[in-house]
Amino acid sequence: MGAENVFVPQVQRVWLAPVGTTAPEGPTIAMPTGWYDIGLFTPDSLNWATDPQFEEARAAQSNFPVRRWQTEDAATLEVDLLEWSLNSFRAVYGGGTIEEVTPTGDPTPPSYFKFTPPAIGSRTEVAACLELGDGLKRLRRIIPRCEQAEGVEQGFDRAAASTLPLRLSVLGSDVGAPYYDLISGTWAAFDPPTGP
Repeated sequence: MGAENVFVPQVQRVWLAPVGTTAPEGPTIAMPTGWYDIGLFTPDSLNWATDPQFEEARAAQSNFPVRRWQTEDAATLEVDLLEWSLNSFRAVYGGGTIEEVTPTGDPTPPSYFKFTPPAIGSRTEVAACLELGDGLKRLRRIIPRCEQAEGVEQGFDRAAASTLPLRLSVLGSDVGAPYYDLISGTWAAFDPPTGP
């Protein structure tokens, strides 16, 4: 063990797709049809967090819990998007609709786009893939179901790019893992042990 196991993610991408889209079958193959790269994001905003919840049993004979069990789990993926597009708006607002409006008048004003965020109860679930790479070491974290579950807070500073905060909360189901990692075979430290 040594410096070869230090991971510096020089490659960082976040892919989104409709729920049910075929996931990639490895950490380095081309992404299957239906996935799209959500685009540029700020260099310090990519974050993954888990939040397990526990209950404890205490006894008069111990100052420490005598039993602890997990009751819930949660995980989130977040980035601050730099690119403003229909895909990024839908991702950040949890869905929504876009329409092109052609106003009337003489002379005819130019057409424009109208984006409407989703109504309560109309948020759209998505699948997500976090892709990280450091040389030959590659990892893809696959999230079959997630949803934007926070409000959107934006700043509009004249001296800085305005970002779109993407905050995805992992959703579970009764089939399959809520998320899993695909790790390249060139990453020897993950080679499963052999023997007893």
